[in-house]
Amino acid sequence: MHNGKYSVRFIAAVLSFLFAASSHAQTSASKSRLTIEQLIEIRHPSEPVWSPDGKHIAFIWDRAGIRNLFVANVDGGGQPVQLTSFPDGNVSDVFWNDDSDTLYFPHEGDLSQVPLAGGTPKPVWSKLDRGRDFVLSPDSTRVAFVRAGVSEGDKTQHGGDLIIRWLSDGKESTVAHDDVSISRILWSPDGKSLAYTAGAKTLPHDESPKYSGAKLVFRNPEYVPGQIYAVKLLEAKPVPIARPGEYGGLAWIDSGRLVFDSESKDFKKYFINVADTSTGLVKVIHEVTEPKFWSIPDWGEAGAQPWPSPDGKWIAFLSDEDGWDHIYVMPSAGGDAVQITKGKFEAWRPTWSHDSKRIAYDANLEDRPGDRVLGIATINDDPSHATIFYLTAEPGTNIEPHWSEGDGRLVYQHTDAHNSADLYVTAPIANAQPPVRLTDSMPAGIDHSQFVEPQFVHYPGPDGQQVPGWLFVPKNLDKTKKHPAILWVHGDGVNQNYDGWHVQRNYAVYYSIHQYFLQKGYVVFCPDYRGSIGYGRDWRTGVYLDVGGKDAKDAWMGANYLKTLPYVDSDRIGIWGLSYGGFFTLIALTDQPTLFRAGVDVAGVVDYTMYYNDPYHGDWTASRIGTPEENPQVYANASPISHIDRLARPLLVLHGTADVNVPFLESVWLMDEALKKDKGPLIDFMIYPGEFHYFSREHVLRDAWHRVDDFFDLHLRPPTPTKPSPK
Repeated sequence: MHNGKYSVRFIAAVLSFLFAASSHAQTSASKSRLTIEQLIEIRHPSEPVWSPDGKHIAFIWDRAGIRNLFVANVDGGGQPVQLTSFPDGNVSDVFWNDDSDTLYFPHEGDLSQVPLAGGTPKPVWSKLDRGRDFVLSPDSTRVAFVRAGVSEGDKTQHGGDLIIRWLSDGKESTVAHDDVSISRILWSPDGKSLAYTAGAKTLPHDESPKYSGAKLVFRNPEYVPGQIYAVKLLEAKPVPIARPGEYGGLAWIDSGRLVFDSESKDFKKYFINVADTSTGLVKVIHEVTEPKFWSIPDWGEAGAQPWPSPDGKWIAFLSDEDGWDHIYVMPSAGGDAVQITKGKFEAWRPTWSHDSKRIAYDANLEDRPGDRVLGIATINDDPSHATIFYLTAEPGTNIEPHWSEGDGRLVYQHTDAHNSADLYVTAPIANAQPPVRLTDSMPAGIDHSQFVEPQFVHYPGPDGQQVPGWLFVPKNLDKTKKHPAILWVHGDGVNQNYDGWHVQRNYAVYYSIHQYFLQKGYVVFCPDYRGSIGYGRDWRTGVYLDVGGKDAKDAWMGANYLKTLPYVDSDRIGIWGLSYGGFFTLIALTDQPTLFRAGVDVAGVVDYTMYYNDPYHGDWTASRIGTPEENPQVYANASPISHIDRLARPLLVLHGTADVNVPFLESVWLMDEALKKDKGPLIDFMIYPGEFHYFSREHVLRDAWHRVDDFFDLHLRPPTPTKPSPK
């Protein structure tokens, strides 16, 4: 278990929250079944930002892809107040003024403001001037932003200028220019310098294969990384920062140094680099060599790294050198790294307190990989004597802590089996008062008591290794009868299922629809095949030189586990998945043509050679299975489209045309090959114009979920007996 003690008061508090939420739902809502329309109304909070006076938290509430700005009292009094109501809802990058009475955010290319008290948002300056990437200075008096250049002849945008503008009167100065692009702006702690990236670009690669016709052009973007620069505002002479290849997290250590991480070209070495912004020289202060590939996720889950302390003395980072993702701290000047967390669990998202004495983070449990608790590591001036205690305990997931000014409180996200993501506030001390709930993201008509909690189980994979999975059994199921089952395969590869609602909005919508299926009588099973996070380095890197091999078998062998359950009808098991899960669905339906009664592929990869050759995804693929020239057999195995002639059961394919994660062209090719192999009668294909990889818009979700619902009902439920007609 963790090297710390759980707070007993929080266990009681969490149970109290669950009871209160359940009681409220039962008294204020009918106990009717969930509807798809209700599920679409569930909102997802994100990007919480403390006001400087610590009295309010601004955040984004996302309903079906519409993101608007809200503000909540940190004492939990009253409902969150909506400050914007834009139909497009494209609000992000919010920040406060110093007086805690005004909020700023970019909108339609200009910086807008809205009072805390409410009102109509309006531009900050009377002179409208489109820009992007607005970043507030440390003293809250200025913003840095990028203004694109415009060609006089054709009015097309090109390059950009780095601008500093005063919030008070709109006075501005140009700091730097690049003919290609400027992005990723960072203020130095003293507000006297800026770091930024220049020259990054996206190269279009257009295709019009024969099977799509010359009129349709499919664009695969190739990202070309830029150069890091640092510039002192009074000198306005940018200094290029030498760097070894692509870089990840970038942050100021102090007024004269930057830190960023990078990987070697073979993906086996991980570096933490410190740059002198006066000379541009870079020094590697830490290096990790991996036996297979550097696999800690740098997006969504674990978060970007490294993290310098506010006083510039320390650098925190994640490493799995002992086989598990843990927090390490080392001097920013270089020296030995000290492992702060230890055990068979994964610690992510560390964040320093403003006084640089403590680190808040979230971690799962040795025996409960689907739960996450908040930890506090007290570093003081000696990481080797750090002490740890935990604020939260199971059930549920508690992630992404953010310190208030003065370090007196934390805001974080909580989910569990009865509640989707919500924001909570707690004090970062032992034996504190129960945390305060700030949001309630579910509509009032939903009865929380009907939700089914998952059971954590294991079953043998293709090589005998035990595969973790999450089993959902409908409440009051008649186990003397046989029932249909659905096997869900999560996407991204490097992701996982949780002991309740998924922490990410993109996958929380799938957890929601599964609760709908459970109330209709389906058994639901969700495997965490090898490659999944939450179970340590060896499980996560088990896909090395074997993508679409044992990991795919781990997934579809979940059906074998379902067949051992006496209440599951082995002839009525369906499979579906998104992205990587769609890829596994296609493998399952072609490798084991009669194992599943039907399958749904949501934007799945159909061939990894095609995926590798899409310039946007080459690195992810190469880190795991090299290149097609190096490992042709691995790529041949990772090509379900090559075996589409084996398809024997119905398949529904759903894909958005604006998908850049798995280009829409993949499903177009799949349809072409299926038709050539005379599999057209088995396949339904729905195109969602303008939709991205993760379905978000209301009309898309409504159609997709009803379509999947009807598809599984048609193929997994037994036919309704008909009465014989009278003679």
